[in-house]
Amino acid sequence: MTQGKIRKHDAKLNAIARLADSAIILITFLALMDIFAIEWQPKHVWSLLLSIVLFNFFAESLDAYRSWRGTDLRHELYAILFAWLTAILILIVAELLILNEQTYAKPFVAIWIIVTPIEIISWHMIVRTGLGMMRAKGLNTRRVAIIGATSLGHMLESAFREMDWSGYRFSGFYDDRKPAPDRRLNDEQVEVVGNIDQLIQDCKDGKVDVVFITLSLAAEARIKQVTEELADTTASVYLVPDLFTFNLLNSRWVEYQGITAISIYETPFAGVDSIIKRVEDIVLSFMILLLIAIPMIFIAACIKTTSKGPVFFKQTRYGMDGEKIRVWKFRTMYVAEDGPKVIQATKNDPRVTPFGGFLRRTSLDELPQFFNSLGGSMSIVGPRPHAVAHNEEYRSKIHGYMLRHKVKPGITGLAQINGYRGETDTLDKMEGRVKYDLQYIQNWSLMLDLKIIMLTILRGFSGKNVY
Repeated sequence: MTQGKIRKHDAKLNAIARLADSAIILITFLALMDIFAIEWQPKHVWSLLLSIVLFNFFAESLDAYRSWRGTDLRHELYAILFAWLTAILILIVAELLILNEQTYAKPFVAIWIIVTPIEIISWHMIVRTGLGMMRAKGLNTRRVAIIGATSLGHMLESAFREMDWSGYRFSGFYDDRKPAPDRRLNDEQVEVVGNIDQLIQDCKDGKVDVVFITLSLAAEARIKQVTEELADTTASVYLVPDLFTFNLLNSRWVEYQGITAISIYETPFAGVDSIIKRVEDIVLSFMILLLIAIPMIFIAACIKTTSKGPVFFKQTRYGMDGEKIRVWKFRTMYVAEDGPKVIQATKNDPRVTPFGGFLRRTSLDELPQFFNSLGGSMSIVGPRPHAVAHNEEYRSKIHGYMLRHKVKPGITGLAQINGYRGETDTLDKMEGRVKYDLQYIQNWSLMLDLKIIMLTILRGFSGKNVY
């Protein structure tokens, strides 16, 4: 069979949707200028152009233009609203800091900012509603069958039943294997309507329009045989890889000269996202350091006057991709351990100075790490860095432990706002921390970073296990 390139589904429809959204932004702006009798100026060109470019960039980053048949409406509306507000916020800040003007304070522009997302969301909802009404009447519907009564197939069936507006009508499972824990679910969990031969006949008879294959990746020969038999029908065929057998970390598909590959373990900070993350760290670290400069000077003076030793303590930690970095902290102990064996601080630890105990309980000892973030060895948000000795201990005890190093370590993180701070005296505590670290990597977004920073401030920096 001739090999072909794997293309993105509904790419042309997505392009039309982007064009329509851009047209709404443009037409609304021009209409409001006409209503308010505003004279056209060159700066309006840049305002329009940048708003359209930035909106499309953030909307695409948030997957606002995925296939409407298989995407949740709430996700789409959230993506549109967030993309628009982010684009406008950037333009307002740039104008105030660079151009020193107040274009966005004018009434017609303020109305444009408010009305435009309402219009974009409205037309998306109108299209969705119209398609839903058509499909409710049996128009533009597709009868779907699943080959493989597996856990993955069961998840896919549940998704189809929840998306009744999508036009997918589930016909049933087809499987000729006997129930087994490692192969297919039993008859009480799913209803198998026929074997593969029955499916082929149903496809030929026009009873099935789309076939999804959810067999295990180990059944390569069987999958090939089934697809060859389905080539004698007019049904559309989709292969759903059983990637859930892997512990996916920021999975995505990439294309090399028409050859598609799916990542199993990958950092979320690739390409443009790495630039966004770096800009976030530089801007926020610089602003925070300006705010905490005087408190840091006061803390340094207190450390120097209450115990002997340096103000700062630098410890070797693992950074992104496992590279060793030097993490800055205010010294809180009489000792400065940084070797092959590092003992975690415990309650009433005699190594901790009286003032150091206060710094540790309030996490003020970690303020110098904003220099790490500004310099690029750390991030404001990310998995907390552990001592090298602890990394070597836990990497053999916790599956996937080193995957947390696919991103830069952070000053705060998802694990910390969920209670995993301080001493990890038991394996389950470290497992809980790692679970949240990997969840952060899997679900990273600029919005998630800002949420973690806000929750860190609101919930405070102290914890019951911090000594």
